[in-house]
Amino acid sequence: MASPISAANAYASLARLAKPAGADKGGEDAPSFGNLVKQAMGSVLDAGRKSDAQSMAMASGKSNVMDVVTAVAETDVAVSTLVSVRDRVIQSYEEIMRMPI
Repeated sequence: MASPISAANAYASLARLAKPAGADKGGEDAPSFGNLVKQAMGSVLDAGRKSDAQSMAMASGKSNVMDVVTAVAETDVAVSTLVSVRDRVIQSYEEIMRMPI
């Protein structure tokens, strides 16, 4: 199970991704939804690569178990967050498709 700290980090990362680039400056060049999804997928892939690297380091004796468990937990939280967002997007799309014209 993921720790509260790794969950908080995952949600903070998602909040940074969702925040428009010029929000502090009043700019109007907000990132597109596609770019937000691409960045979120990239962060999940990076977490997976980190987890894999820690696992390989553990297998070769260069890392300890705690680092591996932490990396795997962070990856689990990132994937769970991404799946939750995906499910909500699909639910919203289906709701829009049911709307009368």
